Amino acid sequence: MAVPPLQNESDILTKIAEGDQFAFTILFNHYQKDVFVHSRRLTPSEDDALEVVQDIFIKIWIGRERLKTINNFGAYLNRVVRNHVFDVLKQLSQENESHVKLQSASTEFDDSTRQLLDYQDAIHILNEALTELAPQQKIAYKLCHQEGMKYEEAAKEMNISTETVRVHMKQALNKIRAHFRKHAVLYPMLILALYK
Repeated sequence: MAVPPLQNESDILTKIAEGDQFAFTILFNHYQKDVFVHSRRLTPSEDDALEVVQDIFIKIWIGRERLKTINNFGAYLNRVVRNHVFDVLKQLSQENESHVKLQSASTEFDDSTRQLLDYQDAIHILNEALTELAPQQKIAYKLCHQEGMKYEEAAKEMNISTETVRVHMKQALNKIRAHFRKHAVLYPMLILALYK
């Protein structure tokens, strides 16, 4: 990805690591379009690319504490996107699906129910969803999404098969999405607002 770094990007990353949502918004606004374009070149559909964008920035926010140690965020982001897309494509291939089905907020909800939550509420709902995961799902999600492990690495850490990790991750993500739907939003407001 060829997006130039933000001015004072290291300071912004430090603020995000400390939980600054405004700094995260700045980072998101700067990189999200390029992540989408890059993901779209590697995925079968726009819906798949959009889901990659959503998952990537959720992953960055959840694992924000590690941002303090990153010297080149553009290179880090490129690696995270590439690994995530390859995992998605591997899952699609194994499930014999042409693409991951994702209904947009505009078709899922009418205008009265599509009121977007503010970002803080969306993060609260995400954390709430994480607490409701089964123990193995929570561990798999933490290793793969928060710590950035590949399924094979997480499988070794958990002493289970790669396929079992994949199943736990699929179940975890489905539960998280279902939890957002229950609150009348598919994904955090910040991401949906820019793509509605």
